[in-house]
Amino acid sequence: MIVSTDKAPSFPTILSQARRVGNLLFTCGTVPMRPGSRDLAAPDIETQTRVSLENLGHILRAGGADFSTCIKVTVYLTAMRDYSAMNAVYKQFFKQPMPARTCVGVKELALPGMKVEIEAVAEIP
Repeated sequence: MIVSTDKAPSFPTILSQARRVGNLLFTCGTVPMRPGSRDLAAPDIETQTRVSLENLGHILRAGGADFSTCIKVTVYLTAMRDYSAMNAVYKQFFKQPMPARTCVGVKELALPGMKVEIEAVAEIP
């Protein structure tokens, strides 16, 4: 089943915001853009991480999950020097037990200036 919400950016012609398979929810990579906008929320990693996670939260809730039910998260960073700053914001959204996580350094993301993209797999209670 396809899951979507207008509270997070969407790109309906090329991807789903999330897909529910059984009791698992697989999200797309959430980005630091406000719904209805194609502009980055801000240039700094802290704001970009916060907006990406806020978007992720909206998608999780639309699919019947939330941050506490995430079991796996993947974070893509264009600069690993931003790892600590990203983590400081990340810890405001995720609590114990923390989901398994992978953080990958990438050369670039979809838009110039985009520093972070975050995807998750959550269990739907």
